[in-house]
Amino acid sequence: MGSSRLRVFDPHLERKDSAALSERELPLPTFDVPYFKYIDEEDEDDEWSSRSQSSTEDDSVDSLLSDRYVVVSGTPEKILEHLLNDLHLEEVQDKETETLLDDFLLTYTVFMTTDDLCQALLRQYPSLTSGCRKYQGKEENSDVPCRKRKVLHLVSQWIALYKDWLHEDEHSKMFLKTIYRNVLDDVYEYPILEKELKEFQKILGMHLFYFSHSTLFHQFSLKENWLQHRGTVTETEEIFCHVYITEHSYVSVKAKVSSTAQEILKVVAEKLQRAEEDLALVAITFSGEKHEFQPNDLAISKSLEASGRMYVYRRDLADTLNPFAENEESQQRSMRILGMNTWDLALELMNFDWSLFNSIHEQELIYFTFSRQGSGEHTMNLSLLLQRCNEVQLWVVTEILLCSQLGKRVQLVKKFIKIAAHCKAQRNLNSFFAIVMGLNTASVSRLSQTWEKIPGKFKKLFSELESLTDPSLNHKAYRDAFKKMKPPKIPFMPLLLKDVTFIHEGNKTFLDNLVNFEKLHMIADTVRTLRHCRTNQFGDMSPKEHQELKSYVNHLYVIDSQQALFELSHRLEPRA
Repeated sequence: MGSSRLRVFDPHLERKDSAALSERELPLPTFDVPYFKYIDEEDEDDEWSSRSQSSTEDDSVDSLLSDRYVVVSGTPEKILEHLLNDLHLEEVQDKETETLLDDFLLTYTVFMTTDDLCQALLRQYPSLTSGCRKYQGKEENSDVPCRKRKVLHLVSQWIALYKDWLHEDEHSKMFLKTIYRNVLDDVYEYPILEKELKEFQKILGMHLFYFSHSTLFHQFSLKENWLQHRGTVTETEEIFCHVYITEHSYVSVKAKVSSTAQEILKVVAEKLQRAEEDLALVAITFSGEKHEFQPNDLAISKSLEASGRMYVYRRDLADTLNPFAENEESQQRSMRILGMNTWDLALELMNFDWSLFNSIHEQELIYFTFSRQGSGEHTMNLSLLLQRCNEVQLWVVTEILLCSQLGKRVQLVKKFIKIAAHCKAQRNLNSFFAIVMGLNTASVSRLSQTWEKIPGKFKKLFSELESLTDPSLNHKAYRDAFKKMKPPKIPFMPLLLKDVTFIHEGNKTFLDNLVNFEKLHMIADTVRTLRHCRTNQFGDMSPKEHQELKSYVNHLYVIDSQQALFELSHRLEPRA
């Protein structure tokens, strides 16, 4: 797999032929790229044959593909039919078919709607008739229960993969009720379905009717309607909201949409080390209108409706538009970090990141890539983790630049280097990258007086950490190190998204109006990185006595204006 590259294939090739490959070669991440087969609506079933029946011009090609299924391009219905034909129902599923099944379920929304899938599955589920049973234009007897079992197995895998994403989709609910009734009717004539029925009931009860999670599954497809939105956010969902202190600085608060103004103000007051009764939470629209929240107001909902920002004011200044300014008081606030244990701080960062990472559904990466929007309920958990990565980077810069004393600032830089090293040791590469990038931000890296006083051993350590973020050779240093890390682990999500995006933009999704399933396999293969990283689970390893530390990490104070950060940087160390 080491040096292979992805090429754009001629859709009319039956096998991989180097003379007929497109001249365009894309420097993508390394993948084992098989030949693929062109299938159209007129092909007979034997055209969907296994790899051993393909062209034998070059046996070495087949030997290289011993662990891969034949990749095909075809209509969605034909791909589903092929999948069911090759599906085995033994205790140990064939790896090639299992991979094809997983690829299909992960990526089907790219080329068909959920309703299309439901209707196609019903057509593949042979109905009971007197005498002969017919499906797919062939008369069958003994294969009918086998076909039913295969459809049930696929549906069970679908439910298990999407879990609660299905429970509010009307098409999928109606389909599941229909097929469940069909199985109940069929089990009397075909007792062999009893095992599948019990498994189906178990998965159905576990993942459909008793789930109360608020994440929605979207019945429209990526192919047909990217920009539909539900329009409202449910009250149980958690989002990041920014409570601004100045025009360019805010406290990041992760809270439920149903949180009251008093609950949010309590968090912000604790972060700012101010008395809650001295503060007021104010919404300011982009047109300049101002509204002070009452304690029981649903602050997030109202601020979303107003399309503005939330600010925190001192009550004695509530009649002005001048919130807190950066002064000695705010500088002292940033010094709290110097009294914190670096390992424990890294653990809290990891716990926070893991809670976000563990909530991301694999499909979110596909929606994020194909929708070209990266926002909304489709990618909510993924967007939160990406936002967190940006905020950790800004937090590092903010803490350093708000420290006016050179000696303390040197201690802060040393502390962040140690925290970055701990994040790497704890296999949290998302915060690791964010901290290293924060230390490398221009407004921090230009502080020559500060960096000159960093001890040599810390400079050496930082240089070693920096080498892992080196983008050369497609981030080879990071990829090699990450591959050696055992799960559970948190990848650097922007790079994983870049991989998926690169595959998407470098290859057509449809070839002659047929689904290019090889592209979708490569995307699914990359998306499965999430599954591998979560093979094992992190427990909550935060020290119970460090509630203050947890609160500090959960609600970071950052300055998000590059201009303001540069002004602070030049104020600390003016140009020579």
